[in-house]
Amino acid sequence: MSAATAMPGWLASMIGLGQLLLVGLVLSLTLVTWITIHRLRHPPRRTYSWAVARSLPGDPSELDEPREYETIDITLPGLSTRGWIIPGDAPDGPLIVCTPGWGDSKIGILPRLDALAPYASRIIAWDPPGHAEASGAWDFGLRTAPMLLEIIRSLRASDTERVILFGWSMGAGVSIAAAARDATDNTALISGVIAEAPYAMPWTPAYRVLHLSGLPWRINGPIAFGLLGIMHGVGPRWRGMKNGLPAFDRAQLAARLTCPLHIIHTDTDEVCPIEDARAIAATAPDASLTVIHNGTHNTLWTNPETRSQCIEAVGEFLNRHPTTVPPLRAATPADRP
Repeated sequence: MSAATAMPGWLASMIGLGQLLLVGLVLSLTLVTWITIHRLRHPPRRTYSWAVARSLPGDPSELDEPREYETIDITLPGLSTRGWIIPGDAPDGPLIVCTPGWGDSKIGILPRLDALAPYASRIIAWDPPGHAEASGAWDFGLRTAPMLLEIIRSLRASDTERVILFGWSMGAGVSIAAAARDATDNTALISGVIAEAPYAMPWTPAYRVLHLSGLPWRINGPIAFGLLGIMHGVGPRWRGMKNGLPAFDRAQLAARLTCPLHIIHTDTDEVCPIEDARAIAATAPDASLTVIHNGTHNTLWTNPETRSQCIEAVGEFLNRHPTTVPPLRAATPADRP
């Protein structure tokens, strides 16, 4: 090579350094993305030990006003978990089935019990996949909604027992998805849904939690959810279909409901924006929305002021709707795959 075409040593060194930095950047991004995916699929496990370590009640018998309960083992294909059956105060009332938020567990029902018990014959709380005592990893509710319906079928006292679904955050979306599945299958199993702090798409709370934790999310977040969407067969934008229903979009699923939906949401929620609640309520055929002011995502039931508003909202919905079993309807083309 002539002197005129030879690459200067300093330039070759810079190119080599650039290549090394690029490899390091790719490896770092890969690692951060893997950590993000792992954290999303493996939430903290809020078990009895977790509650004891914080001097909190770990089951209904440890409340200030203790309640009897029964622990049950639930086994489904791909899931081994535990739940509680808690007697309510209304023998003729509905069965209320409660699904917790991400990183929470059936323990989360404890501060909500006195709002539900006066209207329920029984209350069931359970741990979804990847949470507390449940096996597996969290699947973003893609298989959890059908699991919830199977649990109800196995624990329902009779074919005429009325069922209300109550979920918060992640569990609110699962409850909406389960009721949409029930409506599409035309089984008239679910009589109503109470959704506390729901969100429309899976990345909305994830990005906010990562941001609030001081963790990176702008680049690794979209990559992680794109990979997760492909992994779960719903596409990188999570717009695919599952068994004839939108895979995730809670607003689209709410449009399929045939039972009343009541949403409880604070307008200052730092994790799940109130705009999502309004969008979900706008699409549901029979929806109402209680907006609670000056609350936060995790303190609605521990702050005395917002707690009283939540109790009032739950009671108003359950009093307004007699929870009759919704009528069967004719299938429409939108119900078919």
